Amino acid sequence: MTINILVVDDSVIMRMIIRKTIESFCIRRAKIYEASNGREGLEILAERPVDLLLLDVNMPVMDGIEMLITIRRMAKTRELRVVMISTENHHDLVGQLSQENTEFLQKPFAPESLIKKLSKNFL
Repeated sequence: MTINILVVDDSVIMRMIIRKTIESFCIRRAKIYEASNGREGLEILAERPVDLLLLDVNMPVMDGIEMLITIRRMAKTRELRVVMISTENHHDLVGQLSQENTEFLQKPFAPESLIKKLSKNFL
């Protein structure tokens, strides 16, 4: 079974690291889509089915918090599993995310930390 993952991060290098980590550790096949900001991410969500969203917080055009708020308001994506990935580790942000049924992973992270987050439901 294939899992569809959307990675939204303004850093090409971070998207590459996430892609390589998933490809190296995934037991099941993964189809990975990429976007460089929240607006591009929303366009992909409108066009393709996605099982998991890996979302950076700080990005130009539309940041991760704004994208998260938008997808939680839409019926199609309200229950989408999300892992926010950020250099920020403010307790307020982490608390807010947990109320949104969203996981948090702080950058920089070890590949095993990302896989641990994904393995809860997908690997």
